[in-house]
Amino acid sequence: MSDALPRRATRDDVDGIRRLVADAFGKYVERIGKPPAPMTADYAELVDTSRVWVIEQGCDVVGVLVTQAQPDHLLLDVVAVAPTAQGGGHGRALLQRADQDARDQGLTEVRLCTNEAMTENLEFYPRRGFHETGRGVQDGYHRVFFAKAVTATGPTSRR
Repeated sequence: MSDALPRRATRDDVDGIRRLVADAFGKYVERIGKPPAPMTADYAELVDTSRVWVIEQGCDVVGVLVTQAQPDHLLLDVVAVAPTAQGGGHGRALLQRADQDARDQGLTEVRLCTNEAMTENLEFYPRRGFHETGRGVQDGYHRVFFAKAVTATGPTSRR
């Protein structure tokens, strides 16, 4: 399990976030036929407009989380862990941070979407308490939508 806790990102982290996202999502370009949405995001703007969290190992950003409060849920916009750091609990730490973001803002549900070509995620998120809520084309991407209820004391799976 990761002992590195996520911290709020600053503008100084933007280049490291971009490198991490390129490393984490680059393998999906061929599957999808274009760069996944996280690869096209403006992280300098997101640091100012969203809650952006990073996990560092040494001088490298190895995990990133971007959340955005919506009226009735927290949108988990981006979550990524460097390929070299996967399996170390960083993804779990980032998802726990998303749950805490929801609680901090009085929201009871976390939602996210992933590309249907990212088949690993279709297994990963249900193991973390998310359930599929639908599929569709959004912004030119074939998406799978997930949601998870979050309680005042911790996450729960809603079926």
